[in-house]
Amino acid sequence: MKNNFRSNRWLKFTLVSIIYLLLFVVWTGNLWLILGLVVIYDIYISKYMNKWFWSRHKELKRQNRTYKKTMEWVEAIVFAVVVTTFIRFFFFAMYVIPTPSMEKTLLVGDYLCVSKVAYGPSVPNTPISFPLVHNTMPMSRTKKSYSEWIKWKYHRLKGFGPVQRGDVVVFNFPAGDTVVVERMNETYYDILRDYQARLGTDEGRRRLFSDYNITRHPVDKRENYVKRCVGIPGDVLEIRDMELIVNGQPFPEIPGQQQMYLVQTDAPIGATVFDNMKIPQRDRMYMRETGSYYLPLTVENLRKLETMKNVLKIQPLVSRTADGTTFPHDVQTYPWSRDNFGPLWIPQKGATVELDLENLPLYERIIDAYEGHDLRVQGDVIYIDGSPASSYTFAMDYYFMMGDNRHNSADSRYWGFVPEDHIVGKASFIWLSMDEDKKFPANIRWRRMFTKIR
Repeated sequence: MKNNFRSNRWLKFTLVSIIYLLLFVVWTGNLWLILGLVVIYDIYISKYMNKWFWSRHKELKRQNRTYKKTMEWVEAIVFAVVVTTFIRFFFFAMYVIPTPSMEKTLLVGDYLCVSKVAYGPSVPNTPISFPLVHNTMPMSRTKKSYSEWIKWKYHRLKGFGPVQRGDVVVFNFPAGDTVVVERMNETYYDILRDYQARLGTDEGRRRLFSDYNITRHPVDKRENYVKRCVGIPGDVLEIRDMELIVNGQPFPEIPGQQQMYLVQTDAPIGATVFDNMKIPQRDRMYMRETGSYYLPLTVENLRKLETMKNVLKIQPLVSRTADGTTFPHDVQTYPWSRDNFGPLWIPQKGATVELDLENLPLYERIIDAYEGHDLRVQGDVIYIDGSPASSYTFAMDYYFMMGDNRHNSADSRYWGFVPEDHIVGKASFIWLSMDEDKKFPANIRWRRMFTKIR
């Protein structure tokens, strides 16, 4: 039976074709990929490529030792790139934590495995790209690693389920469509607002483009961010004096969540205390003149400091004054801050909202940038695609993301909603963790390796 299977090319062609159709045609929903059956047919039945190329290739390898060695390396590299690209696209990707926005849930130096099948892999907008890099070529900050000759519309394959409230999610940075190359740690829109506040709307934009190199990225080539989803489509979210409230209920407590506190002392706190609390050196901000610290603390670490004799007072740093840095950047109508925010309704696919000049700041980026309409305001009239509009129906679901390190996180409080087409996958587990404050091999956090992310 085994020998019959090996020798029956039609049986092998049928089985491989069925697997191909299920994986590449049915799952992706792309009928053009049926053309791949032609290649499979040639491999198992007609074998024209074998006659024209592979047989000659094998003969050259047999006759020429240099050619053989070279092609063995080429074949190995091509195979590795193809397999790795296939796995990264359909199943999972790797991501390293570069900032402390998710501490203590995720630490700087954690290497994550991100499941793409959790929510379904998204078909890339730019299928032509240099393999195994993101948006720029190696050793370059400006040379794009992809071509936009071919652009595919948003399409997500079937996954295990939708994004759930409380999931730790990796996504493409929504405000990363335009980038100031020389100031990568700041968003283009924050820099633009600063220029326009000083120089005026038109002159500010002109000067910004004159002073810096500005580049744009499609959705799948924007920088990857990782945050916790605290609001799903249809939710109403609010923050009151640092307390997160969703649909009228306090958000469940997150173990290891941090807030910023002012800690006043009559004597410095020893470094060993901070080491035991696992507070990184970069977060130990000491004001010698006042004998006080600015520290990000978990509830557990807060309780420990409260028992120390040299600690006089601990108070949370609650932001109550709107300064224009938080979404939707309209202090007059929405005087929100990082710790007092909302209430805000999160848009849901198919839902319709009444539009007016008051609530337009909440939805204008969705209408214009994310869903691709021409949005203009003339006097008191809102125009969408050239027609007056008094309402709008959303074409996608949207999410609200926040970091667990609440006072050291650039998240949805500052740049707004995350569209569904920006979702990359679910952060599943930590496969490696390296402590930035230590040297190898002491820097390996063995206890964090292969731990599930919650």
